[in-house]
Amino acid sequence: MPFPPPPRTLTGPRRRSLLASAAGAALLVGCSTDGDDTENTADSPSAAERARARAATDSEALLQHYDAVLAAHPTLAERLEPLRAEVVRHATAFGGSGSTPSRTATAAPSASASASASAVPATASDALAGLAAAERSLADKRAKALLDVPGELARLLASVAAAGAGHAYLLTEDAK
Repeated sequence: MPFPPPPRTLTGPRRRSLLASAAGAALLVGCSTDGDDTENTADSPSAAERARARAATDSEALLQHYDAVLAAHPTLAERLEPLRAEVVRHATAFGGSGSTPSRTATAAPSASASASASAVPATASDALAGLAAAERSLADKRAKALLDVPGELARLLASVAAAGAGHAYLLTEDAK
């Protein structure tokens, strides 16, 4: 004898109708967001362009921090030069110049590097900790920013944020 189907005691919307409603709402939100981007005037940059410019500026500021530490602690050059080179690549990937003067490019440090050098801690371990904190802070900032930008830029921000977190680890590796 076959079993009778269980009685339907649930009232309210069914799972399929809830899923269809959620999908429809997501499409409407997506459409309205895309419409906002097309209303920008030719003079105002899009959110993605602003985020890319901000990321390039942040990378160049981090590069200046590396240069200041290298100017104050030349013994750290072997350890910091590969990380600094990555920061230059990050700045370039975001559309920045990545061309702050290298500590070996000129005999005298630049004005910005020498001004920053006075803010560099006196000990090499403290200077490394400061760089690690700057890398970690910037990685966190980029991880939050990638939620507000479209696909390819979000992937780039995520990749560079992961690299920054790796740099922070490498900078503090001996401190543990």
